[in-house]
Amino acid sequence: MSAISKAKGFKKSKSGTYLSIGTTAFGAISVAKQAKKARNEHDTLRLVDAAVSAAAIVTGIALLLRELKRLGDDDVLLG
Repeated sequence: MSAISKAKGFKKSKSGTYLSIGTTAFGAISVAKQAKKARNEHDTLRLVDAAVSAAAIVTGIALLLRELKRLGDDDVLLG
């Protein structure tokens, strides 16, 4: 397997999925800051935006966890 095809398969691997989960969860930090600022300023619209963003993060992580479960032992980088 060439290095290029391994790199292309990384996203579909367990390692790539874990990395995606981490980067998606890291986005939660900025959403938490946004929500805190919105609460302090009593800005309802920004608070709603933060809530929608948080829901998107939770959904994204759930999808990635489902993909991780599907991968099981069929890891692209190991095969």
